[in-house]
Amino acid sequence: MNVGIIGYGSMGKMLADKFAVSGIRDLEQVFVTNRSKEKLGTAPAGVTVCGENRELAAKSDVVFVCVRPVDLLAIIKEITPSLKQDTLLVSLNGNISFEMIGQIAERKTAKVIPGLTAEINRSQSLVCYNESVTDEDKTCLKKLLGCIGNVIELPEKEMGMGSELVSCMPGFIASIFDVICKAAKKHTEIPDEQIVWMVLSTLSATGDLMLQKDMTFEEVVTRVATRGGITQEGTAVVYEKLPEVADELFEKTLAKRRMVAEETKKALGCNMEATDPSVILTKGK
Repeated sequence: MNVGIIGYGSMGKMLADKFAVSGIRDLEQVFVTNRSKEKLGTAPAGVTVCGENRELAAKSDVVFVCVRPVDLLAIIKEITPSLKQDTLLVSLNGNISFEMIGQIAERKTAKVIPGLTAEINRSQSLVCYNESVTDEDKTCLKKLLGCIGNVIELPEKEMGMGSELVSCMPGFIASIFDVICKAAKKHTEIPDEQIVWMVLSTLSATGDLMLQKDMTFEEVVTRVATRGGITQEGTAVVYEKLPEVADELFEKTLAKRRMVAEETKKALGCNMEATDPSVILTKGK
């Protein structure tokens, strides 16, 4: 199995690095291309740099397209004639629907959204497939993505909320505990870095405890917050104040996601009409 990666930004580079050292038995070669050739000078040993996208497409059994939304359809249009019939096309952009891709190329296509924690091989990578993808293709992709963590299959319509829960969540968690640590500093002389270390270590251990013991959030609260105790005072504040914040968080992020998707559709519609009048992006018109 040969894997191609078009685009060597943060996500493309991460995938190339992980695939290169993964030891996946079926993985023979990893090919990469990038618009800026200078970036490819940092490609790890075991990764082959291709001169152009079509060359990469012709050599690959799975092609990851890791480019900006406005460039995605143009890249797919460029490489489609060079793709082998059974090649699996993988988009790393959630805003471009299978319907839109299908109007450019009727190919086996998947969408993948990895998380930041892929850097330590603990990503909760989201994946969805169009109707042409076979069970064998799914097994192949899951094997590849397994080297960066777990793989979660969702319907395409749920990829937005799924992204909030795994891809965006490290940012949400970091911001929440940043606020907590800053609040704690007002009430103690413990050094700032020690406060952060204590909270992060406890956070990590609590997550592992819940996963290993199959505990719910409520069970953890019950175990720690004894009736009439100190912890109960704190958890009562969280349950009273935080729901409103959490509701607003998801309302705003999902609204922003819809706005970005609509803007992307409009931009792509304009670009495609300017370059190829035969392509009509009906979705979102």
